[in-house]
Amino acid sequence: MIGVSTERLDVWQQLLADPRKSLVLFEHGTCVVLTAPDGQLAEHATDLLKKFGPAHAGSSAGDFEVIDLKDVAGWVVTGHHSDVLTYVGPDEPQDQSHIAVGLFGRSKRHRDGTELHVVHVEDERGSAGPA
Repeated sequence: MIGVSTERLDVWQQLLADPRKSLVLFEHGTCVVLTAPDGQLAEHATDLLKKFGPAHAGSSAGDFEVIDLKDVAGWVVTGHHSDVLTYVGPDEPQDQSHIAVGLFGRSKRHRDGTELHVVHVEDERGSAGPA
């Protein structure tokens, strides 16, 4: 695994409100959220991203939605699996229209879904969360 930027990890930790959810980050900014994983987290997330990461135009795999973030600068781009999310920072796309941000995020998800390089795993199984 290669290192993940502290900034990117901080963003995902702020965005994911439930501290009991485990997450796996991939090299280009895609996060796979695991609510009830079995076995190895990286393996489980890689299997999900391999199936739901690559974009295929004209199918649900090419669909996306852009979520404007309130507490963090940038956007989250969703795809056809609710637990596969891609962060797009405010400095990434030149054009910051929703279509441009969505296409940019989809391309990042596609790269993560084909290259499959895990950069961080956060295992929260058994975490009791805040008291």
